[in-house]
Amino acid sequence: MTKVDRRILKTQEALKTAVIKLMAEKNFDDITIQDLSDQANVSRGTIYLHYMDKYDLLDKLIENHINELQERCEAAADLDFVTGSLIWTEYFESNYDFFSMMLASKGAPFFRNRFLEFLIEEFKDEVDNTKGKNEGLNKDLVVRFVASSYVGVVEWWFTNKRPITHQVLAEQLGALLDRICE
Repeated sequence: MTKVDRRILKTQEALKTAVIKLMAEKNFDDITIQDLSDQANVSRGTIYLHYMDKYDLLDKLIENHINELQERCEAAADLDFVTGSLIWTEYFESNYDFFSMMLASKGAPFFRNRFLEFLIEEFKDEVDNTKGKNEGLNKDLVVRFVASSYVGVVEWWFTNKRPITHQVLAEQLGALLDRICE
């Protein structure tokens, strides 16, 4: 893998931080390239060296977080649901600004849908509808129910400004997943 110049990484990080900060102030559709340029303290041309437009910037930001969640999911593959949920909730906590902007403010509905689709893929292998409490139920329906519930609870957590700790959130999500998925 080739090493990326630190200046490029610094510029990209400044732009990602700028878009999140600006989304806290206004609707994403109202953010201009000039707003991003001013907030990140880079030229408009610099933005276009890294991204096609503001939508490309947002898409790359979302993909970075989804990819990180995917890596954490793979690392937790052999763990129980509580421990696996703790890995995710720690990530949510450490990236609070991003996730609260994407979920609590309704600033980017695309993210919610992308997160839901990601969770549907992740939970497909966790649901068994051939025996036990899910026997006879439509697998796609159960998977969608679990993924939608997970997104809804995480949204609730951000919308209500973390009414419980991320550890308690993980414990309770893990316990619920144990009841539904195993």
